[in-house]
Amino acid sequence: LPEPIFTPATKEEKGKHDMNIPFTKMVDIVGKEIAEKARAISLEIYRRAADYARGRGIIIADTKFEFGVANGKLILIDEVLTPDSSRFWPAEGYRPGGAQKSFDKQFVRDYLLTLPWNKTAPGPKLPADVIGKTAEKYREALRILTGKDLE
Repeated sequence: LPEPIFTPATKEEKGKHDMNIPFTKMVDIVGKEIAEKARAISLEIYRRAADYARGRGIIIADTKFEFGVANGKLILIDEVLTPDSSRFWPAEGYRPGGAQKSFDKQFVRDYLLTLPWNKTAPGPKLPADVIGKTAEKYREALRILTGKDLE
């Protein structure tokens, strides 16, 4: 996309998917000032991170930021720009509209789609090879983005 899109969502109970809401609903919930500030900060963090990642051959296809309000002030909470909260794609080999190689939790999602389960928590136990391959993908993203290894 030529410009990033801001999609607010409400935090749902554990095990349920967050619900996307229109920006107007966000304004109703947190007020215009906080809503506009959250949107502006989200887009700025994303743009900076996407530019940084692009320079290292990674596309940040999407990500999420979680905010809260404490003492009337907007605060950024939870993880930021991790393979669990973002979709990292290698720029090399990117094909618009097609399935992408990724350095994120999509590998686990794809594995879970092969299983017969009702998609409610708790999910099936992951085999060691799926955990290991996912960890490899996360370490590869770390190496590409930072030039450092965990070991």
